[in-house]
Amino acid sequence: MINAFELVNGRLKQIHVESREDLTRVKPIWVDIDSPTDEEREWVEAVFGTEVPEEDEVGDIEASARFFQAENGELHIRSDFLLDDDEEGSRNVRVAFMLKDDVLYSLHHEDLPVFRLVRMRARLKPGSVEDSMDVLLDLYATDAEYSADALEEVYEALETVSRHVLQSTLTDEDAAEALANIASEEDLNGRIRRNVMDTRRAVSFLMRNRLLKPDQAEEARQILRDIDSLDGHTSFLFDKINFLMDAVVGFININQNKRVSKLTKLSIVFMPINIVAGIGGMSEFSMMTQGIPWPIAYTAFTVGMGIIGWGTYLVLRHGEQREARRKARETRLQAV
Repeated sequence: MINAFELVNGRLKQIHVESREDLTRVKPIWVDIDSPTDEEREWVEAVFGTEVPEEDEVGDIEASARFFQAENGELHIRSDFLLDDDEEGSRNVRVAFMLKDDVLYSLHHEDLPVFRLVRMRARLKPGSVEDSMDVLLDLYATDAEYSADALEEVYEALETVSRHVLQSTLTDEDAAEALANIASEEDLNGRIRRNVMDTRRAVSFLMRNRLLKPDQAEEARQILRDIDSLDGHTSFLFDKINFLMDAVVGFININQNKRVSKLTKLSIVFMPINIVAGIGGMSEFSMMTQGIPWPIAYTAFTVGMGIIGWGTYLVLRHGEQREARRKARETRLQAV
């Protein structure tokens, strides 16, 4: 799909291209190419004399070669844009920009919300763009805003998890769900950090090579300031995510300790029973049962083991209650 944008009365006028003739009739400042077919590639290359890279060429490129200016003055930029999709998950989408003869060409293979926002604003707000470089800077500025909105969603999601984790006792199922939610938000936060880093590199490249007008350079500096403010938020979120991870893992350990404690109590209760059973059950003709019919002997041993086990349980319970009362008294004293 190809969309061409002409500048009319300070606004971008979108023209949906359905044939080669549609391209020949426009004088665009921006040509947006979304998942083009081979025929659409041929239209752009024939009408504007620029080469449209293949899909694998957009993504498979060295990091050091993502920003360069060709000998003929054609500017090439590869930038990542954030796509936060609830169904398929968040990801960074690579976009190829080419700036030639005051026309910006953008090539991507997924519909990006940043591009939709720029198109809508440019149509509604006159004077927002004056040339192709303004469109490129507007895309980067909108990308920073979109990253900020995504960070707000991460804040809200982590607040929900935090209330659930810190105000209740977690079961193992709740802990597993909380860990999954935290991991998802950590992944999104990392992608946002990578996205703003890539945007910073692209804007810095434009400023460093003196490709901007004075007013555009000021806009670029404002974009960099916005990105710097986002860095602090992503760092804070990483710390919050680590804290929540530790809290959830702590609840899991507490649940495991409770189960181990129950098993320990059971082993304590059955320990004297095992000792008695081991001594008395070695042989029915031992000295302990000599002269006593085995039904009576085994019945007596069974009753004795039950009494010993019940007595051991009562002793343990008394000790726990005594320890609980002691802690309660200490808590009341500290409160006073």
